[in-house]
Amino acid sequence: MNTVLSETAALSESTALSENTADVIVVGAGPAGSATAYHLAKSGLDVLLLEKTAFPREKVCGDGLTPRATKQLVAMGIDISEEAGWLRNKGLRIIGGGSRLQLDWPELASFPDYGLVRKRDDFDEQLARQAQKAGARLYERCNVGAPIVNELTGHITGVHAKLGEEKTPVTFHAPLVVAADGNSTRLSLAMGLHRREDRPMGVAVRTYFTSPRHDDDYLESWLELWDRRGAQDRLLPGYGWIFGMGDGTSNVGLGVLNTSAAFRELDWREILKAWCASMPEEWGYTPENMTGPIRGAALPMAFNRQPHYTKGLLLVGDAGGLVNPFNGEGIAYAMESGAIAAEVIVQAQARATYAQRELALQRYPKVLKDTYGGYYSLGRAFVKLIGNPKVMQIATQRGLTHPLLMRFTLKMLANLTDPTGGDAMDRIINGLSKVAPKA
Repeated sequence: MNTVLSETAALSESTALSENTADVIVVGAGPAGSATAYHLAKSGLDVLLLEKTAFPREKVCGDGLTPRATKQLVAMGIDISEEAGWLRNKGLRIIGGGSRLQLDWPELASFPDYGLVRKRDDFDEQLARQAQKAGARLYERCNVGAPIVNELTGHITGVHAKLGEEKTPVTFHAPLVVAADGNSTRLSLAMGLHRREDRPMGVAVRTYFTSPRHDDDYLESWLELWDRRGAQDRLLPGYGWIFGMGDGTSNVGLGVLNTSAAFRELDWREILKAWCASMPEEWGYTPENMTGPIRGAALPMAFNRQPHYTKGLLLVGDAGGLVNPFNGEGIAYAMESGAIAAEVIVQAQARATYAQRELALQRYPKVLKDTYGGYYSLGRAFVKLIGNPKVMQIATQRGLTHPLLMRFTLKMLANLTDPTGGDAMDRIINGLSKVAPKA
């Protein structure tokens, strides 16, 4: 009898170990983590996807997706039809300097000519479920704490976590871990990777209103953000947005950069309220039409945490500061970096020795810099310029009267070009990105 009991206990322990062990652990099931897990699982690797909350869950976001993000959804096999609840948009409407300009997304071989809108509270869940369908093992309500580190090599070999509402202690083990845990990225910090103070940081605040403007074919960006609460109007270093959600509501918010003197001194939630109050009454952006609280989130930009691979840990999405400094877009780059990380990991796993695997993994930060480094350097220069409201005002007033210049600007800000065989605008933007430092 004792033998049977001991064999049962051994089998149970073995099962628990196998359930908690994988080829790769991905911490965080946002767009970056789910994309990473999806592509890894599709390639046949055993993946644990650990999410600290339960789906559905809300994230602060503009909810507008450019063609760049749309391409990544298609690559994951997501049904992006209108019947599946997606709202398509044709381009960007820009308002500022007394002008209003409507620009269609460019027609390119590399990207679709439309964007999408979807609320984050179920957008993220769709991506996580798609990763599950591909074979990733998703644990919700799994709050990851300290990394497990090999004392001899310093490499991460797993994570400690608390699972479920009971917060049951559990350990997960894998030779590689992907940090997809957002801007706070406690895992990266625990591994000694701190934020670079010389890189820009943005803040986004937004809320939802019931509004007749909910069904809009264009994303709308306001390039002049005025604070009209005092005796004298004040131009602020940021931009506003209005995105129709197609469900009776509008997502209304603003983005601000830390390159301005006003960044820390102002209450941006109050600025958003004041900006909304200046809108035409018939749009409905009034307190009684607000369907949820004003929420804010940080936008980590331009590789603000490096290196993107070290000691068994890869950084994707916001954890690695992948937000585009030109326009504050994060989802496309989160998903793209996840796909890049997955491809590198798959190739590394096929190498015969530890040294060969490490050599392959060291390629990840190099690919990121080759892909985005020059473009993000241009973006950092752009951020410094528009941190001065006067510069932003002059650029808006002069630029919006030149549609050809604004089409070039749209391609530049949205990072939408064909890498080969594109038009003159594409060649200029690609050329500038190539010669800029890849820091």
